[in-house]
Parts: sequence; C-alpha cells; structure tokens
Amino acid sequence: MSENIKVVVRCRPMNQCEKERKCQNIVEINGFAVSVTNPSARISQKKKFIFDSAYKMETNTEVIYDEMCYSLVESTIEGYNGTIFAYGQTGCGKTHTMQGDELFSNKSGIIPKCFDHIFETISMATNVRYLALVTYLEIYNERIRDLLNKNENTSLINHSLKEIPGIGVSVPTLTTQPVVNANQCYDWLHFGNTNRVTAATLMNKHSSRSHTIFTITLEQSPFFNSMVSEDDFRGIRKGKLSLVDLAGSEKQHKTGAQGDRLKEASKINLSLSALGNVISSLVDGKAKHVPFRDSKLTRLLQDSRYYFAKFFME
Repeated sequence: MSENIKVVVRCRPMNQCEKERKCQNIVEINGFAVSVTNPSARISQKKKFIFDSAYKMETNTEVIYDEMCYSLVESTIEGYNGTIFAYGQTGCGKTHTMQGDELFSNKSGIIPKCFDHIFETISMATNVRYLALVTYLEIYNERIRDLLNKNENTSLINHSLKEIPGIGVSVPTLTTQPVVNANQCYDWLHFGNTNRVTAATLMNKHSSRSHTIFTITLEQSPFFNSMVSEDDFRGIRKGKLSLVDLAGSEKQHKTGAQGDRLKEASKINLSLSALGNVISSLVDGKAKHVPFRDSKLTRLLQDSRYYFAKFFME
C-alpha cells in the first residue's frame, strides 16, 4: 500500500513579516532529504527527514506538477481514483500550491494545471467519448456545504454522506456541473472559492477555516465507428480525481484563536489528526483496520486508497 502514497515537501520562501523580523532560514534541502536546525541550539546535530521528493523555495509549481502529479492525472484519465492534497501549518502556502495566484497565469497551482492536463488529453483522444463532471464541497466544523450551490450561503446546511454500492462514499445532494473545457473548471473553482469560509488569525490574514474538495469525475466510453464496433464495447470506465485544499493545523497561542475561531481550530485539528491516522495505517502493511470513519474528510477520500494519493507538506 505504501507505494501508492507519495509524500512531497515544498519549502516556501520567507514572507514579508519574516523578512522584517530578520528571521533566519533553518531548513536545508538536498535531494530527498530535509535537514532542520534547532534555532535554540545551532551547534547541535541537525534533524534529518527523508521523503519521496523535496523541493527548495525557488522551485516553481510547474516542476513539481510534472514530476509528482502528471502520472497521477494520467491514471485518473485511464479510469483510476486519485487524490492530491496539501497538508501543513496555517500560513505555510497550501492554498498557493494547490490553487496558485489567479492574477498571474504563469503562477497557476496544482488544481488549474490538472484542468489543463485533463482537457488537453481529452481533446487528443480518438475513438473515446468523455463526460466530465465536477463538484466542489467544503467541510466546515464537520458539516458539509455545497460550494457550487448559488443559494447555499449558510453554515447551518449539512449534506449527508452515503455509501452507494458500485459508487462508494459520496454526497448525493451536491450540485454536479458538467464541464467541456478547462475554462469552465476555472469558473466553477472561482465561484466556489467566493463561498468558502475564511477569517483572519494572528498567523494568517486569510486563513482557510475549512477543508475543500474539488472533484472531477471522468466517464469514458468507446465511440462506435468503423474502427470500434459495439462488439468491442466493454462498458463505461470511470476515474475520479479529488483535489483537496486543507485548512492549516493550528496552535491556539500562536493564532490567538478565540470564540468561533477556537471552535473552528478544534475541528480542523481533529480532522487532520484523523487524516494522519489513516495515512499511517495505509503505510503500515500490517494494519488490520484503517480508521476512515473517524472524520468526514477521510470518509470522502476513502475510495482513493487503492490507487494513488500524493500530498505536500509545506
């Protein structure tokens, strides 16, 4: 199972606040290794961690996509399920990696690059017809909201999870939109982002207070012509790609969380802990039980477990 889970580390540049405080870099990346210096004891031995890949702060998203995400998206187009998500502390650059900067086309994130890749491949396909469907949901305080529903603007709405035979765990009441090109995917992503719950904390002025999952499902069937007849028909093949932008893990004394912010942080940390437990169980080949049911986030990603899951720790 462990070969289906890839862990990638990306080191972000210092932000303006860190530069003004004259902070010093304590992270060193060499190949697959990340070495961290203890700022309180610089003469002590560095702690070293090994990952499937590690990228320095000057590495652009395109390089990361080509090396770590391209094959995953290809597998989705072929009919497999996959998940890509970013994990880390609030303010570490998860949303930047996953969604990029909408104002600059050359700074697009993993999610827009997936859109481009999928529809470029579809446009070149012969003898195959594709149907692409997208959904976009938010998990806020363990409640599921539909980000593509124009009339759903309250956190009181909570869509239910259901396990459907032959389909898996899903949210049947979500708005599903058909798309025929990457631009339509961008539009729905942008529309959903305007409905997402964000708030300011001491560590991040635009902190994501929820997890979001943008899902693109690809159904393919043969196109009958002189080359492909009905006798060659083998049914519809379906692949699903889940693109996840997680809320950041938090410590109360650093974020200054109080009231609603504190409640949000508690739910965020609990679901991230559940996600960590699931990953540990999947990597451990001897584990007899994988705790998918411990959170709605892990339940929704459950059907990707047999294929590919790549995530970034920033």
